Amino acid sequence: MERKPYPTDLTDEQWKLVEPFLPEAKPGGRPRKTDLREVLNALFYLVRSGCQWRMIPHEFPAWRTCYNYYRAWIASGTWDEIIYLLRLDVRQQAGRKDQPRVAAIDSQSVKTTEQGGEERGFDGGKQVKGRKRHLLVDSMGMLLAVLVTSAAVDDGVAAKELMAMVESEAFPRLRTVYGDNKYHNYDLYDWMDANVNYRLHIVRRRDGEGFVHLPQRWVVERTFSWLGRSRRLHKDCEKLTATSAAMVKIAMIHLMVRRLGSDTPAEEFSYQDKQAA
Repeated sequence: MERKPYPTDLTDEQWKLVEPFLPEAKPGGRPRKTDLREVLNALFYLVRSGCQWRMIPHEFPAWRTCYNYYRAWIASGTWDEIIYLLRLDVRQQAGRKDQPRVAAIDSQSVKTTEQGGEERGFDGGKQVKGRKRHLLVDSMGMLLAVLVTSAAVDDGVAAKELMAMVESEAFPRLRTVYGDNKYHNYDLYDWMDANVNYRLHIVRRRDGEGFVHLPQRWVVERTFSWLGRSRRLHKDCEKLTATSAAMVKIAMIHLMVRRLGSDTPAEEFSYQDKQAA
């Protein structure tokens, strides 16, 4: 008897999008019996609902099985590969070129839980004790790279490690990364001159200005809002920064497959001024 579906389940069309990217079973030993579609459904349910691993519904594979696949796909780079390939499809669907010409960078400080873990600190500016999620996104808000650090780490310092994940050879069209005043850092400028071909453009807000949309910066802020729909990301519940970053990637993958596999894809939001491709 088939189980009742959850809102986070993959449709047949969405499953076809990600199935080719999942690693095949290793040769030898017993044949694989686990349904990888149900593993993904369980992970999407966990990230969107915010439940604990041991509280994954019993209709899914055992929580330990789901966790083992989740960690194995972190180690193998599977989540990164899926994001890269789905991002190409999303851009093509929107009539964009495969590779972005501009990107946007920003960070978000989030509280951690009492269970502890590595890389925890205090962000004096936001008055948050926990970690920072550093994101680099393309002009559509799709994820290019994510880095999780202590909340005490300066954005300009973390940007070097984040941008090192976006190599110029892999993104030959990328010319400009937009950021706020936190990235006005001469050490960062020197590092970029020596390591990447794209440049950082600082978008500043005028003193006393109320709410205004700042060119390109709003794109990454919108991405944080998208990710905020996933309750697992309301706090950083992970002990390791690698697993914390993986939760962000899973939330982004779910967003992209829903956009690609929907019969009525949402129109892309934009302000009146023309956005760069």
